[in-house]
Amino acid sequence: MILITVAASVIGLYNALVRARQMVQEAWSGIDVQLKRRTDLVPNLVETVKGYARHEKEALERVTDMRTRAQGVPAGDIKARAAAEGMLGQALGRLLAVAEAYPDLKASQNFAELQRALESTEREIQMARRYYNGSVRALNTKVESFPSNLVAGQFGFHKADYFELADPAEREVPEVKLA
Repeated sequence: MILITVAASVIGLYNALVRARQMVQEAWSGIDVQLKRRTDLVPNLVETVKGYARHEKEALERVTDMRTRAQGVPAGDIKARAAAEGMLGQALGRLLAVAEAYPDLKASQNFAELQRALESTEREIQMARRYYNGSVRALNTKVESFPSNLVAGQFGFHKADYFELADPAEREVPEVKLA
């Protein structure tokens, strides 16, 4: 009877760990979809700004470079992806701040639509990130808590990485100087 109780407990803990890992994978998928959406908006935004702000080459190149870097991060490298996406977000913020100096650009319907789409996507990324980090917290708690940590160790369950900015300096609001 004791053996059956222990076996049932191990099976229950194993299944809980599997559910938690699946939640993390599902949550990452949600972030990935939103990051792809943002990445897809970048070329349209850059092209729109290019037409109005030809001499803002540095800001445009930075956004394009950061987009390329974010796309080049291997799929499973959460920390590197978070860092790359953080830098892309900063570059986009600088580009939008630069765009404020061009009244014709701000008045452009195409730019306004792209800006709204980008703002909406940023909100979706934040929601997906919170959901992902909550799922990671639940998995990590199970992986580290007794007695599930015994089962986790035996079956190869590991802690997952949070999706957060890697460098505290990246949290700072970018300073934009307009000539």
